[in-house]
Amino acid sequence: MSEQTNPLWNHFIRAVQEEVKPALGCTEPISLALACATAAELLPGKVTKIEAWVSPNLMKNGLGVTVPGTGMVGLPIAAALGATGGHAQAGLEVLKGASTEALAQAKALLNEGKVQVKLQEPCDEILYSRACVYAGDASAMVTIAGGHTRIVEILCQGETRFILDEQPQNADSDPLAVLSHATLLQIIEFVEQVPFEAIRFILQAAQLNDALSREGLSGNWGLHIGATLHKQRSRGWVAQDVGSDIVIRTSAASDARMGGAVLPAMSNSGSGNQGITATLPVVVVAEHIQADDEKLARALMLSHLSAIYIHYQLPRLSALCAATTAGMGSAAGMAWLMGGGYQTISMAISSMIGDVSGMICDGASNSCAMKVSTSVASAWKAVMMALDDTAVTGNEGIVAHSVEQSIANLCALACRSMQATDKQIIEIMASKV
Repeated sequence: MSEQTNPLWNHFIRAVQEEVKPALGCTEPISLALACATAAELLPGKVTKIEAWVSPNLMKNGLGVTVPGTGMVGLPIAAALGATGGHAQAGLEVLKGASTEALAQAKALLNEGKVQVKLQEPCDEILYSRACVYAGDASAMVTIAGGHTRIVEILCQGETRFILDEQPQNADSDPLAVLSHATLLQIIEFVEQVPFEAIRFILQAAQLNDALSREGLSGNWGLHIGATLHKQRSRGWVAQDVGSDIVIRTSAASDARMGGAVLPAMSNSGSGNQGITATLPVVVVAEHIQADDEKLARALMLSHLSAIYIHYQLPRLSALCAATTAGMGSAAGMAWLMGGGYQTISMAISSMIGDVSGMICDGASNSCAMKVSTSVASAWKAVMMALDDTAVTGNEGIVAHSVEQSIANLCALACRSMQATDKQIIEIMASKV
């Protein structure tokens, strides 16, 4: 590893460490729970009321998702449990270890009509939540914006306790900004040459997300897609092969996560489903070829880093389902495990862009596991094609002759024209409330 290459590789590792983290529950309701937990910790007594405001996109991703350990759906229970039993220092695992007593208090607040969650309009931030938590006459307000755990302001009794330093970060020291100027070829070279010990930490993604998958197969979580397909396989309707293993095990993890299982997912780019999608297909293929820990770690690093590389060009939340872009990461990891190099990986990603680029995000819900299963099935199909030297070409649709331009074309749709789609989706969902 040359001194000249070291700095870039260090940025790659930091990008993964910042974007691949354990998260308990869907990260949008969890973000609101974190705001409430942070506010509640500043109060002297028992929580008596909660008022919260969230961005339209956060509302979209909070309407239909089950909050872990509650058996209940939506932002109000996330806010209430965050305030009564959350641990603010735990970040995206804020609800981990919430007691039955805290849950009872949260449900009592809901039953008494003491929890209100409203849209913040107008709202310039895609990801925004503001919570004002009361304990009698005392109150504290916490605002999160621009990231699931990015607290920008804390007020207590109307007095400012914290304001985030708004000084712009040096682009040369921001690993994500550096990553945006890198190439897929540089990422592959890094994965193949970096010392194993520097990336061993990524194996935790396999451990956490595989445990979530096993839970999904054992219980009646969400739409239980993984468990259903596994059952149908025993009846002879689904083949016993690597492709079906990928779909079954990956969708089972998403089933458990969206269904409210009290197990953390290893997330990617602020999303548990993206982390699941970037992890489990790679794990399945690694098991099939009997790869050792080092080879698995390199493939997982390629998958997660590729997913971050693509997703960084997207809005944090948008109308484009990001399970698709995480699936492109897993396609890279699987193709590499099976002996594919830069050209094969590029072909697999391009085929996926030609396949699933129109999948919309209509909020976080049990149906996310359907989109996850579709994305990983597309990834496997694209890898099979690429290994046989065939792919969607730059003469077709939004796919370009270079993989970087293909990615840029996909992300341009999400950043521009799909913004109108996002507004329409939110309108449709809001009309149901």
